[in-house]
Amino acid sequence: MNEPQTIRNMLGMLGHPHPDGPTSPRTLAVIGLSDDPSKPSHSVSAYMQQHGYRLLPVNPAISEVLGERSYASLSELPIKPDVVNVFRLPKFIPAIVDEMIALGLKNLWIQLGIVHLEAATRAEQAGIHVVMDRCILIEHRRYQALLK
Repeated sequence: MNEPQTIRNMLGMLGHPHPDGPTSPRTLAVIGLSDDPSKPSHSVSAYMQQHGYRLLPVNPAISEVLGERSYASLSELPIKPDVVNVFRLPKFIPAIVDEMIALGLKNLWIQLGIVHLEAATRAEQAGIHVVMDRCILIEHRRYQALLK
């Protein structure tokens, strides 16, 4: 969990990434993406979108956010995302892991301040790469800075 190579892989920064975005197209299913610009899920996702990542919002309460259609669950997504990025309370993580296992999804990013060790361990035992209690925006900026 949280290995530097796993973080780089999830960000799509294999080898020497382009400073403006991933070296390979990356899709982020963002669970809990809010349409409220003051919420971290919105600002972090907007940043990632501006840096070349395709967003697949997962929030049954909204129909669209950041110009993308929102889906009610991971199983409704039209494609398999490269990374599942989670902005939900820890109590929701086990069900997200269950759905990822059922769908064969391989990369779980649990945002800064969100920790569920049992679910993360279960995910890793099922072959899912896990980054937990880290902000994808902060890590993206950090790896970009290393390139300069």
